[in-house]
Amino acid sequence: MIHIRHRFSPLQRLLHWLMAACLLAMFFIGVGMVSTIMPKYLPLVATHESLGIAILVLALIRLVVRLYQGAPALPADLPEPMKLAAHLSHYALYALMIAMPLLGWGMLSAAAYPVVLYGGIRLPSLMPQSDSLHALLWDAHFYLAFAFFALVLLHIAAALFHALVRRDGVFETIAPVPVGDELAPAKVIPAE
Repeated sequence: MIHIRHRFSPLQRLLHWLMAACLLAMFFIGVGMVSTIMPKYLPLVATHESLGIAILVLALIRLVVRLYQGAPALPADLPEPMKLAAHLSHYALYALMIAMPLLGWGMLSAAAYPVVLYGGIRLPSLMPQSDSLHALLWDAHFYLAFAFFALVLLHIAAALFHALVRRDGVFETIAPVPVGDELAPAKVIPAE
């Protein structure tokens, strides 16, 4: 028998919403860091570093879970360009969830700044000390943050489009709790 899943697994949904909260916090903390020189700067940096590493770890776990458990199929009537956009945007989201923390870690390493997480855990340096490498990684981290934020906004817009306009069940696959007809048991189709 083939079991047709209509939702992501509970672990996938938990990781999705936990990471959504972390990423949203990270964006606001990042903006706060680059816009202040007040005494709040150092606690913001410490939080940004720890949260960045947490996002990296969660993204790697999430990627493994996604590769292992897969995802519910997109609606059959969804136009092919929209399916392609969905797949490409998810690849980009995963790439940025992994690349951004690594860029930040590398940037700090190149500047000879230690990455110290909450609890006093000190991470090893990823890059040799280099002012030019630091500047390059800082620029990449800074500008990719805007691209990442734009991609997250696009992701939210797509979720709202599926939930409120198309009403095609795509949002319900990742909703934190079952919605409407989802409380009914999943269909089981006999294998041929």
